[in-house]
Amino acid sequence: MNYLAHSYLSYQQPDLIIGNFIADSIQGNRFDGLTEGIIKGISLHRKIDTYTDAHPVFLTSKHRFSKDFDKYSGVLMDIIYDHYLAKNFEHYSPLTLQKHADGIYDILKNNHDFLPEHAKRFYGYMTERNILFHYSSIEGIQTVLTHLSGRIRNRFELQLAIPILEANYQEIEEEFFIFFDDLQAFCKEQSELNG
Repeated sequence: MNYLAHSYLSYQQPDLIIGNFIADSIQGNRFDGLTEGIIKGISLHRKIDTYTDAHPVFLTSKHRFSKDFDKYSGVLMDIIYDHYLAKNFEHYSPLTLQKHADGIYDILKNNHDFLPEHAKRFYGYMTERNILFHYSSIEGIQTVLTHLSGRIRNRFELQLAIPILEANYQEIEEEFFIFFDDLQAFCKEQSELNG
């Protein structure tokens, strides 16, 4: 899952939001200067990623992109599943998508000192373009994929996945709903295990 799902699955807890956001920028267990709550957020992020990558429904969705996008098909699915979450956000949350996004941006801004350099740069990009909100449209994720393609060596054109998405749109959305119900149950279980 990508940034929107990780932020949503932090359930409005600032430390979990921060940890979930910075997790990809933290190598191994280099947790110096981080609070226990932020470390829990990093751990939750990693558990979500492991669970997602092995889930049979996620793998079914991902398979549609594997032939043309090989090792990037997982990255594509993370962003595409975030699109479906954004599009259906009020099905899952009492907050509007924009109100959720604004809350996440504020928490990250108020805890900017905890963000590693890479995460600070992405925070700037994310807030300037209101990425969490713009995941809700095909055009929004196309912009994200185009930007991401520019950062990949040999410029792999991820935005060319959009026609595959459009051709399988309803089926992938139905898979997302099944998967995301399972993922929420998994995260609730993790929360109960960790108190």
